Amino acid sequence: MKAITTRGARDIDAPNVFEHTDMPLSAPGRMDLQLRIDAVAVNPVDTKIRAGALGNISEPTILGWDAVGRVEAVGDDVTGFKPGDRVYYAGEVDRPGCNAEQQIVDSRLVAHAPQTLSDEQTAAMPLTALTAWEGLFDKLGLEKGDTAHSEHTLLVVGGAGGVGSSVIQLARQLTGLKVIATASRDESADWCRKLGAHEVVNHHELVDAMHQAGHQTVDYIYNCHDIGVHWQNMVELIRPLGRIVAIAETDQTVDINALQPKAASFCWEFMFARPMHGYHPERHGEILTELAGLLDDGRIHSTLGDVVGPLNVDNLTEAHRRLETDRTLGKLVLTAMA
Repeated sequence: MKAITTRGARDIDAPNVFEHTDMPLSAPGRMDLQLRIDAVAVNPVDTKIRAGALGNISEPTILGWDAVGRVEAVGDDVTGFKPGDRVYYAGEVDRPGCNAEQQIVDSRLVAHAPQTLSDEQTAAMPLTALTAWEGLFDKLGLEKGDTAHSEHTLLVVGGAGGVGSSVIQLARQLTGLKVIATASRDESADWCRKLGAHEVVNHHELVDAMHQAGHQTVDYIYNCHDIGVHWQNMVELIRPLGRIVAIAETDQTVDINALQPKAASFCWEFMFARPMHGYHPERHGEILTELAGLLDDGRIHSTLGDVVGPLNVDNLTEAHRRLETDRTLGKLVLTAMA
């Protein structure tokens, strides 16, 4: 099987960060699917793992955790899938990723792909939409319904990124929340409004910007950016007994005690936690099935930002480089290996 591997590198411009490699493909386990990959997306987690976030990479490793493809074979205990089915998934961070021709994935993490989206549009969705869904409904504890939380406000820090783009849409379509997104450039602000944000504020001098917009506090915060950068902003802006969820760690020291006077809640969202710990992994398949329905019904839209090109060393390197600028809109996608 052809694949693109890395031995890890902090600097994306270092020599031979990615290499074309022939790798063996293991047989699917009893709950696994063997998949031929048609398109993949690149996420910040890819760049972080390449740079050593989960430790040094000692052996050639396949990154990538967002894909759409076709089922080639199924494990003995798999139900609901058959060869030829078109599926999408984010997979598992502790198994070989999707920067390859084929991949083995736990079937419980997979769902039938939306029927109305292209491969590129579909590949953009799984990881970030799962992250958005779990953060909103599992962690913030939001209820669904057109009028649910209609008196409440949600601040989305980093609204134009992959996760933020899905958070805005799901909050607008599945709840009655007033959604306020942060963005600093005209094009990213326009992107957030297009996705449904009621208001957009500049994340530079965020507290002042929120106050000028008429918001002294908000009920919920979904932070898609470094929490150290925005910790004091969140402490000031969250209302008493409000709730904060975050996805991005920090190298800074933050004062968790600062939330105590408001009895505010803080929690992490990490999409890979379910498969890593075997905690109801089937929930990912269930959520992706619901998301496919929302996409096919036109209630939410793909957050595809740009198609970089076919999956090869040069294009994968370019995607990582662009992600690390922290200025991308939506998701970067690569088509199947040529």
